[in-house]
Amino acid sequence: MRVAPVCGATVQDHVALAEIELCGELIIAASAARGRLSLESIDRVLRVRETEERPADTF
Repeated sequence: MRVAPVCGATVQDHVALAEIELCGELIIAASAARGRLSLESIDRVLRVRETEERPADTF
């Protein structure tokens, strides 16, 4: 197995760190809720915005 060379003492993957932060926020919200989180609550915690759907043939 090959691994990427390490340029310093730590390696930071900014995408992975952002995902971990969002998971933590979701866990906190779930633990504070009285019941199951609604889809809207989950979207709010994960900062999901509604986007206008495009037809599949416009790509």
